[in-house]
Amino acid sequence: MKREAFKMFLKPGFEKEYEKRHAAIWPELKKMLSDGGVYDYSIYWDKDTNILFACQKTRGEESSQDMGANPIVQKWWDYMADIMEVNEDNSPVTIPLPEVFHMD
Repeated sequence: MKREAFKMFLKPGFEKEYEKRHAAIWPELKKMLSDGGVYDYSIYWDKDTNILFACQKTRGEESSQDMGANPIVQKWWDYMADIMEVNEDNSPVTIPLPEVFHMD
């Protein structure tokens, strides 16, 4: 099991839309992530900075951040590109966060 955290950036004014889209996450995306070993995945929103903080656990070495070649992921990126800061390929701008403390 591996834990991973990263931050992303939500465009101002799209908080409700972001929540709405994730509340209706595509079943094929959820299955692909689960089949790829991603579980216990949460995203938190810092309303003061519009930073999204994501944390996930994975079985194996791959995480959601390694699945960008999958067409389902690319379609999701395109769907989310209007409300997040993205790279040229519409992948969200993400910054990995190193773990400095953990307590079970």
